[in-house]
Amino acid sequence: MSAAALANHDGTVASYRQATLDAFQQVEDNLVALRILEQATQQQKRAVVSAQESLQRFTNRYKGGVDTYLQVITAQTAALANERNQADIQRRRMDASVLLVKALGGGWNVADLPQL
Repeated sequence: MSAAALANHDGTVASYRQATLDAFQQVEDNLVALRILEQATQQQKRAVVSAQESLQRFTNRYKGGVDTYLQVITAQTAALANERNQADIQRRRMDASVLLVKALGGGWNVADLPQL
């Protein structure tokens, strides 16, 4: 085998190894992201429930004449912000799931979708 051919072979092997390592790294990164986002989902669910309970409490107190409507609006703002954060975390989980499938070499096309 000539020196040029051997160098070409070594380069090809090195490129293959690097591509394989990159793929493993992408899989690991997305698995970690999914684990972290699952924890964030659980925390955010609790935050949403807490904000909704707070909103209900302020609404009841407003109806009873104890609190001002500004406090109700503030509680509504907090509840909405928590719901938006929850939706953002869910989107990020979906992104990480898609990237994991891609890193694993999987794919799909429209024909794979269930028919209505």
